[in-house]
Amino acid sequence: MANDRGHWTSRAGFVLAAAGSAIGLGNLWKFPYLSWENGGGLFVLVYLICVACVGLPIMVAEMLIGRKTQRNPVGALREAVGPGWGWVGGLGVFTGFVILGYYTVVAGWSLQYFWKCLRWTFGGFVPGTASGESFEAFLGNGPLQVTLAAAFLALTAWIVYGGIGGGIERASRILMPALFGILVLLLLRALTLPGAGQALAFTFVPRPESFRPLGALEALGQAFFSLSLGMGAMITYGSYLGRRESIVRSAAMVVVLDTLIALAAAVIMFSVIFTFELADRITGSTVGMLFMTLPELFYTRLPFGQFLGPLFYVLVAFAALTSTISLLEVVVSCVIDERGVSRPAAVVGCSAATFGLSVLCALSFGAWPALADLQLFAGKRGLFAHLDHLAANWLLPCGGLAITLGAGWFMTREATASELLDEATPRWFSYGLWRFFIRYVAPLAVAAILAAVVRGKDFS
Repeated sequence: MANDRGHWTSRAGFVLAAAGSAIGLGNLWKFPYLSWENGGGLFVLVYLICVACVGLPIMVAEMLIGRKTQRNPVGALREAVGPGWGWVGGLGVFTGFVILGYYTVVAGWSLQYFWKCLRWTFGGFVPGTASGESFEAFLGNGPLQVTLAAAFLALTAWIVYGGIGGGIERASRILMPALFGILVLLLLRALTLPGAGQALAFTFVPRPESFRPLGALEALGQAFFSLSLGMGAMITYGSYLGRRESIVRSAAMVVVLDTLIALAAAVIMFSVIFTFELADRITGSTVGMLFMTLPELFYTRLPFGQFLGPLFYVLVAFAALTSTISLLEVVVSCVIDERGVSRPAAVVGCSAATFGLSVLCALSFGAWPALADLQLFAGKRGLFAHLDHLAANWLLPCGGLAITLGAGWFMTREATASELLDEATPRWFSYGLWRFFIRYVAPLAVAAILAAVVRGKDFS
């Protein structure tokens, strides 16, 4: 079955697909929020250091394991690291399934708000329709939540059903350039706002006095989580990579694209915040900023907002879709390789199972009281919040730590060097430096995330 799994047709296709996996709501949603909470510039600098010293080495490790074995996460880790390491891949597949179950619910919100913006653009904005009360009513509408999640999952499954070259790569070649184009348009518009200068200074000028004590830990966590590490996505995508392509060059391009998107999103958000003096409206979470404050601003205060509003939610939808594609592919590839099932059957079966979980998550905002009132973790309420907490605080860090230890300590130097050192490897790459980071720096960094979780820190 491994020989019939498919391959990327080009490096560009792989990079776009892998970048799409990494670029998601965390870039557009969480990074600006964390940057704001931690004073901007110094947090961004620490984040960039963490991306280079922790995120990039782990991404290279995951890609090399995937390409070396040409297998899904379970089979790849079992073959590359050792017979007893299949459980690590299984943990990654389970993590991808859990995240996909609730991620499709949030992704569905972008469809609803795109439709709302279209109605406001052509029918006029109605005051109060983007208020907190309206958003709460939207969350509590169980049938609508299920319908939106089902629509987004169906679109995801349709793309994955097409396979690697004809489905995922083809979609990435359309979605990613469109995503970049929309983001550039929004960024150019943001830079014309009166608060753009303040936004740029806030983002790129370090101010130690505004940096919170836990800022470095939050920067580390964001650098790890935003790159789709710890759940086998890059192992899976790497398993479809041809032998002639440079893993190092491809991983570096993915990391750069992911980081640029996050920085651009932050500048856009901060330009709006400083222009319209919204600092008091983004405390606690950026959910309110994305689905309550921004829609109102687009249609009441921002010039050309009636055109930018729908465009913004297309951007959110595309970013979410490129991530859900990779999440489903992680699960599908495991079923194909480990069970010998055809891709069509695997996609249908995995999508059906995911939909069952998505329905439960969609109903946990109030439509089903038993799910909405669930309280197992301190400070968390509802099934959705619990799954998010479990994935972000336990499943992803545990998977990331195990993969890092496997690549750094259990795979031989010869096994990793043979994948990383060839004629396509860029001159700036130092294998010795990468090996140092993957053996010492990255494991300690991910262990620090887990230690913080044990002490009560919440990364969800």
